[in-house]
Amino acid sequence: MQFLKPFNTPITEWQGRSVWLIGASSGIGLATAKALHAAGAHVVVSARKAELLQQFVDAHPGAQTVMLDVSDPAAVAQAAQDVQAQQGLDVVMYCAGYYQAMRATNYALADMLRHLDVNYTGALRVLDAVLPPLLAQGSGHLSFISSVAGFRGLPQSLAYGPTKAALINLAETLYYDLSPHGVGVSLINPGFVETPLVAGNDFPMPALITPDKAAREILNGWRKGEFHIHFPKRFTRMLLLLRMLPYRWYFALVRRGTGM
Repeated sequence: MQFLKPFNTPITEWQGRSVWLIGASSGIGLATAKALHAAGAHVVVSARKAELLQQFVDAHPGAQTVMLDVSDPAAVAQAAQDVQAQQGLDVVMYCAGYYQAMRATNYALADMLRHLDVNYTGALRVLDAVLPPLLAQGSGHLSFISSVAGFRGLPQSLAYGPTKAALINLAETLYYDLSPHGVGVSLINPGFVETPLVAGNDFPMPALITPDKAAREILNGWRKGEFHIHFPKRFTRMLLLLRMLPYRWYFALVRRGTGM
């Protein structure tokens, strides 16, 4: 039946396939790059930290690096041209992210804009660079790492949550537009993962998993042709249910659960 078909063409074979991971010097991006390299993919990793990228390449023969600051439009455009010329564009994964806990009582505009620039506007810059060649070739896959923090408003997520909500909406809309042209789109919404991004959190992080576990979930989602890849399910399914509640119930439950 139509509604049981995969959202995307399942990616079951990585041998010889090129993957560009943007924001892959640590955390989920780095773990996914390692898993893809082990599966036989041609991996290109991009980030701002040259020494971390070089460590990855030294440990993974055949992998390549392209230095990149996603806040620099010219650099993004040049990086996309370089990757396409060297390896081609089969899968592009946007995993660049920035996070600082914030509440309205310590509002900081500069930090709000920094979140926006890295988490969302950076993705738009990458899209501007890769959409023309992907549409021209009539194939490929775009994947975005968002967060369950984008489902609904949460305490301490004043700067981070709205950027992830925008990324969720972007991926959903892109799916409508690109699937008829042979370009797949997937949205990745992790729960809490042991990464430098959340190392400074001073609150309990339920169902915390390792980056390696997150990478396995991502590759499994691609293998199944999923649009929405979320994990760990025991945590994310609960948040998906909360997403549907009326505000009166939602606010009360979140306040009770977080003590805020």
